[in-house]
Amino acid sequence: MTQKIEVSHRTIIFTIFFLILLWFVYLIRDIIFLVFVAILLSAILNPTVKKLHKHRIPRALAAIVVYLLGAAFLTFAFGTVLTPLVEQSGNFAKNFPLYLERLQIPDSVVQQVTDEITSQFGTISSQLLRLGVSVFSNILTVFAVLIIALYFLVAREKLDKQLYSILPESQAKKIEKVLGRMEKDLGGWTRGELLLMFSVGFTTYIGLVVLGIPYAVPLGVLAGLLEVVPNIGPVVASVPAVIVGFGISPISGFAVIALSFLIQQVENYVLVPKIMEKSAGINPVVTLLSLLVGFRLAGIAGAILAVPVIITLRVIINEYYTSPRLEKSR
Repeated sequence: MTQKIEVSHRTIIFTIFFLILLWFVYLIRDIIFLVFVAILLSAILNPTVKKLHKHRIPRALAAIVVYLLGAAFLTFAFGTVLTPLVEQSGNFAKNFPLYLERLQIPDSVVQQVTDEITSQFGTISSQLLRLGVSVFSNILTVFAVLIIALYFLVAREKLDKQLYSILPESQAKKIEKVLGRMEKDLGGWTRGELLLMFSVGFTTYIGLVVLGIPYAVPLGVLAGLLEVVPNIGPVVASVPAVIVGFGISPISGFAVIALSFLIQQVENYVLVPKIMEKSAGINPVVTLLSLLVGFRLAGIAGAILAVPVIITLRVIINEYYTSPRLEKSR
């Protein structure tokens, strides 16, 4: 005897509306991406804005001051690093095969590495040019992100009151708690990671300059960028510097190994505990997988936002799924 399965009209309507919602979210995915970037930017800048606001500076003026200081810092940083980075990266791509040959590495390996290095470092000037063109061609998008983030910074204090005026008290409290936790975790992790990347990149650059290793700028930038990849990143970043060091002399090679080991120890036992003590802890395996998935889905932008997305999902899941279960168990 066959069992008859009936589907109610309510289920059909719910399914249709759910599919329409998914389709609508897919259509506005770019807008959702921009809003998330704006939220992340406001979470990074909000502590500084708060400190200025405590000194009786209007919150809007404090946000604008922080914007101007950030723009000045980025302009100075790019203006200082860009020229030597492009020049040294080109020379590095050209001369790196010579260092491999000095180490008596097989020609087939040298050729493969040469092709890869050339494709990555040799075209860095054109990549930077394309990046600049992309930024200017999407200036409206960048401007929209900055304006939305500025609105979040200015209206952050009023947001809680608005929630209580349009939502029931219980829901308003829950959303207020989620927003506060997201702001704390997202901002803490991003500020900590940026500071770690800068610290590792700068100390690597200074150490290589002191040891007399060429191409210190691109090697330092590489060390800073790969700092975001837990455990594996610092090791991978040290390999090119070690090869260049041994290509000069065995003493230079071992000196670079010692420098890399020293920086990693200082990072693990001094910088990370101090910088990331108030940050949201993310399992290294989860971080690595999220970076890989983000890069596969959306390239560099996906990799940059992968961990913030994981942090956001964790906050939401903990509040709306884990917390109620814990309350019931009590």
